[in-house]
Amino acid sequence: MTNKNPSRGDIDPYARMRQVPGFTLRSADIQDGEPLPAEQYAEAAGGSNRSPQLSWADFPAGTKSFAVTCFDPDAPTGSGFWHWAVANLPASTLELPAGAGALAGTPGGALLPAAATTMPNERRERAFTGAAPPEGTGVHHYWFVVHALGVEHLDIDPDLTPAVMGFMMRDAVLARAVIVATGEFGQAD
Repeated sequence: MTNKNPSRGDIDPYARMRQVPGFTLRSADIQDGEPLPAEQYAEAAGGSNRSPQLSWADFPAGTKSFAVTCFDPDAPTGSGFWHWAVANLPASTLELPAGAGALAGTPGGALLPAAATTMPNERRERAFTGAAPPEGTGVHHYWFVVHALGVEHLDIDPDLTPAVMGFMMRDAVLARAVIVATGEFGQAD
């Protein structure tokens, strides 16, 4: 699947989904089309495994909750790599501080609203896992997406995958806000 925006890579994971309007997504830590800072890399790749600060605005008036995801479609797996997925953020949530994706019980692990549900990522952790592109796999594109939903709550088993979460929220998505940052092997060193 070819992406119309070259800074977002060759694969647009949302191209085959129902198209919805966009809204404003900002970050003090990451920028669209720019390399990830070392903090957003996994510790094993020289980083801090810290989720970036994200804030959003201008979403549709009917928004009743949000979901946040981070996906790498360029991972050499045949199915990409889910780094983070959080559902059931109340509509009053307009920002996640840096480190909000920390594993519960670790520093920063209490930075999500109490109603939020963090799905297990590809490492089976209920947390953000930083970038760690394998050597020789080129530039990876990390899709940080805030989904504005028309439902207050996704009734989802918290042990299911981010892909199932995406399936369950597909008809509830009113709009998406996207930042796509890049990463390469050795970039955090």
